[in-house]
Amino acid sequence: MFKGKFVTIEGCEGVGKTTQVELLKQKFSGRDDVLFLREPGGTAISESIRRIILDVDNKEMCGTCEVLLYSAARAQLVEQVIKPALKNGMIVICDRFTDSTLAYQGYARGLGADMVETLSSIACSSLVPDVTIFLDLDPAAAFSRKGGADKSDRLEQAGEEFHRRVYRGYKLIAQKYPERVVSVPAGGSVEEVHFAVLAALEERGVK
Repeated sequence: MFKGKFVTIEGCEGVGKTTQVELLKQKFSGRDDVLFLREPGGTAISESIRRIILDVDNKEMCGTCEVLLYSAARAQLVEQVIKPALKNGMIVICDRFTDSTLAYQGYARGLGADMVETLSSIACSSLVPDVTIFLDLDPAAAFSRKGGADKSDRLEQAGEEFHRRVYRGYKLIAQKYPERVVSVPAGGSVEEVHFAVLAALEERGVK
């Protein structure tokens, strides 16, 4: 159905995900067949939903509301941007996707994998990434490296135990989907992690 390749970059807070995405942008600079996106976001509607989700004033937001907002933002992004790009043969690289929702809301919020995977399937019209890079680093080490949680980000402020559950969720996802998820140790230097990410992508035919 799709001629292009769909790549997602995943990981807990502070693992260097944003840095690695920026390095990939430099790597693919000048190419018109590579599209970079972020979740939630990527469309005007999805970016509006992102602001609601991350707003620190929305402390009363329940887990069910949270997962439905993520799913709504994702549905718009998939339909408006991702599917058309893949049909045109592009490489789409997305900073977070369904695995984030599974780890954060399914496992860490305790909503359950079945519920989240059902919602994700509906929102994505069953679209699944071709390859997912999981930047693997323990939350304690990640937050220490970044100097603590961002006070302007509601999810980063969720507490140490919450982020440990997120990490355990990611590890379970990597074990469940080894044909899709590539775990890249993220504790080394920026350059070391970047080369490992490139190697993993090239091995999966993304270059």
